[in-house]
Amino acid sequence: MHLVSLLKHEVVPAIGCTEPVAVALCAARAAEKIGALPEKVEVELSMNVLKNAMGVGIPGTGMIGLPIAIALGMIVGKSDYKLEVLKDVTPEAVERGKKYIDESRISIRLKEDAPDGLYIRVCAYSEDRTETAIICGEHTRFVEENDIKSSQVETSASANDKGTNEKLTLRRIYDFICEVPLEEIAFIEESAKMNMKAAEQSLATNYGHKVGNMLNNENNRPMVGDGTLTHVMAYTCAACDARMSGAPIQVMSNSGSGNQGIAATVPVAIYARDHQIDHETFVRALALSNLTAIYIKQSLGRLSALCGCIVASTGSCCAITYMMGGTFQQIGFAVKNMIANLTGMICDGAKPGCSLKISSGVGTAMLSAMLAMQNSNVSSLEGIIDEDVDRSIHNLTSIGREAMQETNRMVVDIMTSK
Repeated sequence: MHLVSLLKHEVVPAIGCTEPVAVALCAARAAEKIGALPEKVEVELSMNVLKNAMGVGIPGTGMIGLPIAIALGMIVGKSDYKLEVLKDVTPEAVERGKKYIDESRISIRLKEDAPDGLYIRVCAYSEDRTETAIICGEHTRFVEENDIKSSQVETSASANDKGTNEKLTLRRIYDFICEVPLEEIAFIEESAKMNMKAAEQSLATNYGHKVGNMLNNENNRPMVGDGTLTHVMAYTCAACDARMSGAPIQVMSNSGSGNQGIAATVPVAIYARDHQIDHETFVRALALSNLTAIYIKQSLGRLSALCGCIVASTGSCCAITYMMGGTFQQIGFAVKNMIANLTGMICDGAKPGCSLKISSGVGTAMLSAMLAMQNSNVSSLEGIIDEDVDRSIHNLTSIGREAMQETNRMVVDIMTSK
């Protein structure tokens, strides 16, 4: 029941990139406390939130970045909507938001001493009142100012106690998806349906860098082929193309990230479709993919210097190996192959170019699964790979969580000084 609850907690619908959406959510709560559109707002953000919110499209606006997200959060947002806070955006609301921005009512700054990870503080002012809303640790987790410990804020990917989370292993996840009654995890199929719909909508249009459309174009098939590898990359990238460009398309997120939700589900759905995988195996594979991504994210942290496509693509790699008939040992081989290949891919913010990184992640997932089915894996004699698969995962997340912090600061410095 813990793992069923974990899936339900972490795999949820979202519209738009979750960092600017979380800022919009926080702004909506502050405005609700005021009871009207504030005269002005001051917004403080942690480094990772600022990085992920600077260059991404905001749904229904044709605009990028934080100011319009903040304005619309206050104008039409409802905090009860959570990660769908901007679903009521209209052209009229966008015009009101632009006017609010033009009147210089919004102030945004980096909070240097913010708790690690995810921190958003919105202070809203009216003539006679000042109200504050704070999100910390998770994209929808509101906290009070005096509840924040500056030294360490709980950023676990679940609402469960830390002791329980520490017991989660890849073996436990595998045993769970093999043994759990199918009806208890049947809900996870909706994640694939929603994200496949987003991919199909994107392929019917042109969004962002059109990576998905390029891979799906029949004129390019002499170069990229027309097999499952190309299909996986095309559909997964297409959903990312749309989402990062601000298309008002709903996706199912994983661990607070829509791109991670896409990369953890679409490759699984495409492989199942292309190879006529039976329904039960497909649903169990989806649960395996999503839980593996959640597990890795728990160790890495909600936001980090490491690109989230590694996390989600590792989940889909496990699921594809499982659907190929792989054993637990071969699933472990696939994880090690992924870690040996993609460790160190930096996150330089959410943006249309994320579809290129996702293409690398899901392409490597297919390659890693195929190698694993031949019992081929990067050994413990090579690089950061350990004989134990969970230890290999820990090595990956330690690099992303700790060793890459200076890289993260450099990335933000470069982005904010352009």
